[in-house]
Amino acid sequence: MTETTGRRAVTAGRTAGLAALVAAAWMLSACSRAEPPAVAPGVAIGDPPAEFADGQRLFLFHCARCHGPGGAGTGHGPPFLSKIYEPSHHGDASFLMAVRRGVSAHHWRFGDMPPIPGVSDDDAARIVAYIRWAQRQAGIT
Repeated sequence: MTETTGRRAVTAGRTAGLAALVAAAWMLSACSRAEPPAVAPGVAIGDPPAEFADGQRLFLFHCARCHGPGGAGTGHGPPFLSKIYEPSHHGDASFLMAVRRGVSAHHWRFGDMPPIPGVSDDDAARIVAYIRWAQRQAGIT
């Protein structure tokens, strides 16, 4: 190998390495927040219409300890009143699967969420309907 060929190989290797690093950083930036952005201060969602009352009751019993009353988050779980949890990014099925199977931390610093025993699929659907109502009240659609 000549000196010129060797320099070209080193330069090509550095360029490929830099390109791989930039690509990895770009891919991670799409879904790597340590936690969701905070809800705008003072967002109050109020009491839901009767059709979401069961979902609210179930949410308060099973979810609010970590996700806060109304889904505003706590020091133990992320807020659902965040653009990260809007329907186009986390569809209803992702909430249902989280209840059934738990979920690995991917948008937050709180650790993994365990499955929630004792919540039926129908109850989980009621909870999700309530969360979606609360999100709409907070301007998240």
